[in-house]
Amino acid sequence: MTIDPVCGMDVSEETAPKAEYQGITYYFCCEGCRKAFTNDPQKYINTESASHHHGHHHAHHHGDHY
Repeated sequence: MTIDPVCGMDVSEETAPKAEYQGITYYFCCEGCRKAFTNDPQKYINTESASHHHGHHHAHHHGDHY
């Protein structure tokens, strides 16, 4: 399991949508979170030590899932 950098949910790397940024693969709970990340990656990562595991939590509305 890994953490979605947009909403903070635990996600499975095996089935989650993903995107790469600066050589790191990030995993997401849904396509909406992946799109939000790809539109503005710096908003969701720790710029001092980029990692797909962090404690930053954002509001997430599951009604946005498709």
